Amino acid sequence: MALLQTENLTAHYGDFQALFGVDIRLEEGETVAIIGANGAGKTTLMRSISGVLRNQPEAIVFDKDRIGSTHAADIVKKGIAMVPEGRKLFPSLSVEENLLIGAYGRKTDGPWNLESIYSMFPVLKERRTNAGTALSGGQQQMVAIGRALMSNPRVLLCDEISLGLAPVIIKDIYAALPKIKETGTSIVVVEQDIGQALKVADRVYCMMEGRITLEGSPSDLSRDAIHNAYFGASA
Repeated sequence: MALLQTENLTAHYGDFQALFGVDIRLEEGETVAIIGANGAGKTTLMRSISGVLRNQPEAIVFDKDRIGSTHAADIVKKGIAMVPEGRKLFPSLSVEENLLIGAYGRKTDGPWNLESIYSMFPVLKERRTNAGTALSGGQQQMVAIGRALMSNPRVLLCDEISLGLAPVIIKDIYAALPKIKETGTSIVVVEQDIGQALKVADRVYCMMEGRITLEGSPSDLSRDAIHNAYFGASA
């Protein structure tokens, strides 16, 4: 069984159905990318896995434990942490305080602490006493990633971490993912940028209108197949 998988996952916002029978899997030590246009259901999938959006218990399985209805705080304790879309730093806290709060949810030994976060993102050490929201967008994204890593998760969910950032900053952010993977953390990356996703992923899922439309390794997926899965065959 995979480390993390969804099984016929559906999700609703009131009467609106956002996900329709989504099946994905994440193996130990793997990086999986979820691509798709805005509104495809990618963030809803991340919100479901992270416990922000509650589902049927059997719809999500993590390390053989059915967690679909588990509260978000308990999901973190189990070893799944999310870097949310929009970063969502605490504006009243400094950079270092924002990082430290990430460790409160899960007390466990692992490779990630303030020293290792600062080693990966040296600029954060320089700005550690600044308000987190006073940093540039790219630096705020580094804080959001570091905050999630402070819980030493087994699975890191990254929701649109390149959104709104300049290409040179995106390159720096994505350079951190192989380093994170080297520590044994499995990663799910949600991206609208197809090229960026294909560079880092072992496998890719494409979503459209709340459904999985394509799955495979980057080397096996043709440009036409990705285009059709992303936009629809008639696009």
